[in-house]
Amino acid sequence: MTSRVSSHVCLPEPKLAFHPERESDRDTHPLRGLIRCGPYSRGIVPDPIRVATICPAGESGRLYEFMKQLNSRFAPAERMDYLPEWPGFHSVFGLRMTGAGGGCHVEMDSALDGEMAASGKPHVVLADRFLRAIQGLDARRSEFDVLFIYLPQRWKAAYNCGTDEDFDLHDHLKATTAVRRMPVQVVREDKALNYRCRASVMWRVGLALYAKAGGVPWKLASTSPETAFIGVSYAVRPVGSPQSRFVTCCSQVFDAEGSGLEFVAYDAHEVEIHRDNPFLSRTEMFRVITRSLDLYRRRHAGQSPRRVMVHKTTEFKREETDGCMEALHLCEAVDLVQVVSDVGWRGIRLDAQQSSRKGLAAPFPVARGTLLGIGPREALLWTHGAVQGISNRGSYFQGSRSTPRPIRLIRHAGHGAWDQTAQAILGLTKMDWNNDSLYDPLPVTIGFAQVLARVVKRMSGLGTMPYQFRFFM
Repeated sequence: MTSRVSSHVCLPEPKLAFHPERESDRDTHPLRGLIRCGPYSRGIVPDPIRVATICPAGESGRLYEFMKQLNSRFAPAERMDYLPEWPGFHSVFGLRMTGAGGGCHVEMDSALDGEMAASGKPHVVLADRFLRAIQGLDARRSEFDVLFIYLPQRWKAAYNCGTDEDFDLHDHLKATTAVRRMPVQVVREDKALNYRCRASVMWRVGLALYAKAGGVPWKLASTSPETAFIGVSYAVRPVGSPQSRFVTCCSQVFDAEGSGLEFVAYDAHEVEIHRDNPFLSRTEMFRVITRSLDLYRRRHAGQSPRRVMVHKTTEFKREETDGCMEALHLCEAVDLVQVVSDVGWRGIRLDAQQSSRKGLAAPFPVARGTLLGIGPREALLWTHGAVQGISNRGSYFQGSRSTPRPIRLIRHAGHGAWDQTAQAILGLTKMDWNNDSLYDPLPVTIGFAQVLARVVKRMSGLGTMPYQFRFFM
């Protein structure tokens, strides 16, 4: 018996494509690539993007001033080794952003603050007012593309509620607008209007605005053709809910380029609970994977993928595995991979030195993309770590603090080396268009599914039609 682990490999940082054909329009840095090449879907999104607004009484001017800043230039005041200057919305995306027509701007009534202060449940009062405002705008849905909702800091007490209720204002707003197919951007006073680094705010809001209007900022540049990625997550409604307690969410079905704009969600009935985690029956898993494949076929002229990778955060029980395999029986290769983010493993980087047999601790952490096998069906992948080619100062370490922990990959079905599976997961960490960072700790198959599960459980009815993810961003 030995404590020695297998040798590691270091996967290259995935490149992003900013044009469907030009090989030169590629970059590992998403924001640098946008400035140099423009967005992937340039010329497809309608110009201008029309923005509707909801804000407190008498505060429309503050929100309009914020929107005007999107057309200005700002130098970064943080993350200087990563964040480029914001050159203005038109310079980045090649189109304009403007306010919608006069009937698409709503101010709350002046009595709202007093009613919230007098109520024992201010979140209920605020949610009701927003519902009425959104219903009014729904009648003018053809007159705007994206809705901006301004939340002042003084309403913070109504963002959540006590422990006796399951309420989150942000998720409530997303659920309310998603059923109306209405993209929404929540603008908080503390995190947007008053945040010190204007370049950071503009990059985040600008990216989100473009994606919510139907744009595609970038795609993955190098992936295996005819491969689909599916992320599965489960939502649990409160015990007293009149609806089915369990909702199964299947995140966007990503194709080989890392794009995918729709997902399916439905109430699950055949569910078992093990250690507080829901697991589906063979029939339920067959249903969700079959519906997901239907989305892929709709986007690919009826063709099925040759290879499918299914990701979720809990293990695949035998019945879930059987349901997946039954639904995917026409695919040549199927990988069922559990992605675990809470692991006890850590790693430090040692640089070889002639004066030391074991080497010396490096000034930067383990490289992002480091892959280490720890068993026949398990591996560790550092999705967080040092990256070359991003900063002029040398290695770039996002966050610049703490020792990065890996994610643990457990293969419940599939075979072969980990390299291709891990490289795909690494690429999918760069496909979140709702923030301006280089990557997320988790692939979007997991991250998006978790967001969807959180919001969908608050929706009054799921329906049978697929949803576009831009309504939930």
